[in-house]
Amino acid sequence: MRLFVYLAAFCFLASYSLSKERNVILRGEYNNSLTQFLVKKDGRVAFMGGSITQMNGYRPMVSDWLRERFPQTEFEFINAGISSTCSTTGAFRLKEHVLDKGRIDLFFIEFAVNDDQDAGHKRRDCVRGMEGIIRHARTAQPDMDIIVTYFVNPGMLSQLREGKVPVPIAAHEEVLKHYGVSAVFLAREVADRISAGELTWAKFGGTHPKPAGNAIAAELIGKLLSGSWDKSRTRDISPHPLPSKLVDPGSYYQGDFLSPQQSSNDSWAWVVPDWKKIPGNFRNTFAGKRLLCSDVPGKETTVRFNGTALGAYVLAGPDAGTLEVSVDDGPWNAHDLYHRYSRGLHYPRTVMLLTDLERKEHRVRLRLSKKSNSSSKGTSARILQFTVN
Repeated sequence: MRLFVYLAAFCFLASYSLSKERNVILRGEYNNSLTQFLVKKDGRVAFMGGSITQMNGYRPMVSDWLRERFPQTEFEFINAGISSTCSTTGAFRLKEHVLDKGRIDLFFIEFAVNDDQDAGHKRRDCVRGMEGIIRHARTAQPDMDIIVTYFVNPGMLSQLREGKVPVPIAAHEEVLKHYGVSAVFLAREVADRISAGELTWAKFGGTHPKPAGNAIAAELIGKLLSGSWDKSRTRDISPHPLPSKLVDPGSYYQGDFLSPQQSSNDSWAWVVPDWKKIPGNFRNTFAGKRLLCSDVPGKETTVRFNGTALGAYVLAGPDAGTLEVSVDDGPWNAHDLYHRYSRGLHYPRTVMLLTDLERKEHRVRLRLSKKSNSSSKGTSARILQFTVN
């Protein structure tokens, strides 16, 4: 059945002209993955992003294309997509969800849409998240080949058709140029084809593309990789260069999770919530996971960490509260956990509590405020992980 859908999608693409070169942005070489797949005949490929990655969309299409191109190669594919998550969360979950799986030969990333519509990031946050991912990946595994794909939503599409580049894409491009990482500018390709009368937004399928839309993404990725591989000869695998200077010194390139278990006490419980008794939809991605939970304002907990930044990766539901934070006995600052999507969903998001600190050991006190977002129905916090840079 899936093969039939793919064939139908590619037949739909047959009426299109070849994609414009400006939307397939090749930087550097992909010799390392070519040698691994063609000579060593085994490969580990990871995909990280939001729901566009997690769903059965472009990811399985690209996986199938790789199997067809290298039929003698034994592949392992890692799906590190988590719906709603942005590049900030990506930078902190990279180690656990991707790097700890072993050697990664080819790494696909997509966060442009979620940095835009979910996180609403400004340029700085887009840079810090994407640079955190790229620099951490290339520091830990210098041989890793990387491709970033820019998907699109209606607002971003409108900007592109007006000749503007959406903030997340411009910020991510700044990072990719600095590190010599290739990009597939799917968002602009869609805008170009719509303007040329070759495509409609409905046929593409929207923010979460239909098979025909995902096939365009897979087509462009295939063109980028083929354009590199067809001109390359296999040779010894060698590390990619890593610039000494960062785009933003505050980028989360040392990002990692810190378990909240150590912060549990009589008022902050380390438990698996009874989701059936808590209003709001719940995604099975997080089923069975323990979280640090409290709904009692004023009751404190502490967390100690060594680094420059601390955040909380939370499930923010209809009752999400406001977290107050004091670092090293300094003043208290409030951080709203509630998100506009929290109204009916325990929404996964990373809220950065502290940034740009001196790199040293810090002691942080946390408590819930009596005041919550005007749309919230409670004063709760449910923390999956602390995020530390």
